[in-house]
Amino acid sequence: MYKAVIAEDDFRVAQIHEQFLEKAGGFTLAGKSANGRETMELLEKEKPDLLLLDVYLPDGMGTELLPEIRRAFPGTDIIMITAAADKPLIHKALSYGAIHFLIKPITLEKFKEALQRFKDRRQKMASPEISQPFLDSLFTPAVSKPSKMPNELPSGVDSLTLERVKNQLIEADAGITAEEMGREMGASRTTARRYLEYLVSVQEARTKIEYGTVGRPERQYYSVQSV
Repeated sequence: MYKAVIAEDDFRVAQIHEQFLEKAGGFTLAGKSANGRETMELLEKEKPDLLLLDVYLPDGMGTELLPEIRRAFPGTDIIMITAAADKPLIHKALSYGAIHFLIKPITLEKFKEALQRFKDRRQKMASPEISQPFLDSLFTPAVSKPSKMPNELPSGVDSLTLERVKNQLIEADAGITAEEMGREMGASRTTARRYLEYLVSVQEARTKIEYGTVGRPERQYYSVQSV
């Protein structure tokens, strides 16, 4: 059994990832953290094999933790999870040794696929054999059949509300936060973020990190039609 830690500030998303972890099999959850400070404390306490790390945490960027994590916990593999398909962030995560990158909302199939890649990597590293074929298999990802786009919307996203969010996003030329979208929808920030993150995942929206008056990073969402 591999020991895993989930770092995610949205407790509902953290619960989904915990359920996915159980369904994948072969993992035990060592704990969950909601910010960067708790994440480092949990890593120090548990020394897990795998960290599922959200890019956006309340007290800073998950990617800013990577150098410290790599230095203090070299035995912990990291899978980054985010709602934003931001190339600079992906590049930074990979440069600090993240083994995979998942974009929300994550399907169980994609989640299992990432965890299987982690298991395969660990099993290969346990082999005493060092050869060119071994190194090729370690650094070259396995070829898999391309998955089809889902015909149905993910759980918690309905088509009518999604259309409203898309239209509101198009009207917001200067961008909009999840909290602002929630007020427009008459819903919670968490619900609004779920819809916005889905639009990002299907490339109908993009995000930009803005810093407020207190310096806290905040995601601003834009429709791709306003680019």
